[in-house]
Amino acid sequence: MTQLECIEINPSANPVASIIWMHGLGADADDFVEVPQELHLPASLPIRFIFPQAPALPITINNGMRMQAWYDIQTTSFEAQKHWEGLEETEQSIKQLIQQEITRGIKTQRVYLAGFSQGGATALYVGLRHEKTLGGIIALSCHSLFQNALDYEINPNNQNTPIFLAHGGADTLIPLSIAEAMCDDLFSHEYNVEWHLYPEMPHSVCEEEIQDIRSWLITGSPLSRG
Repeated sequence: MTQLECIEINPSANPVASIIWMHGLGADADDFVEVPQELHLPASLPIRFIFPQAPALPITINNGMRMQAWYDIQTTSFEAQKHWEGLEETEQSIKQLIQQEITRGIKTQRVYLAGFSQGGATALYVGLRHEKTLGGIIALSCHSLFQNALDYEINPNNQNTPIFLAHGGADTLIPLSIAEAMCDDLFSHEYNVEWHLYPEMPHSVCEEEIQDIRSWLITGSPLSRG
């Protein structure tokens, strides 16, 4: 398997955790490289950020045009699509990055998956299925890839993994109702979800959201427990 190309941002001190952050459909690895600086994390929490670049895939709803994607999208109805072509390969690639961090000395419980839109859906899918307990999952402005199959898709080792789930009320690309249904499904299965709604936010990331992620990393995830 070819390892994904990544942009890596290291703290000045030895990292105590790693966050693997996935971009959205058609974007690039550098789409969120400003996030580490914008988070203003304390020096006591040195974190390595890894921004992988998705492979170029033909996207069905874009007439087969190839673009950076974690999986194919066949229909604008997220509920109707039952198979996500390319997702299996993506899962293995992200797991390879997780193992890389473990090999570099980061405990599995301090490896985080994060992403926006398609990247957020991928982070949630890979994270909840992972065989080892992860530090947390940050899923922004995304939809579910589980299709009401949480009962048999997930790995119990990540049943209690903290999840930061957020969406914009003005999102016209992935409607709020899709995100709320995903959130309800996770809550009904007793996942450790922190839900954030930003009423005026479109399909993007806002400053308030970044600050909420900062607070969650500091107080609501394993990093807060030393």
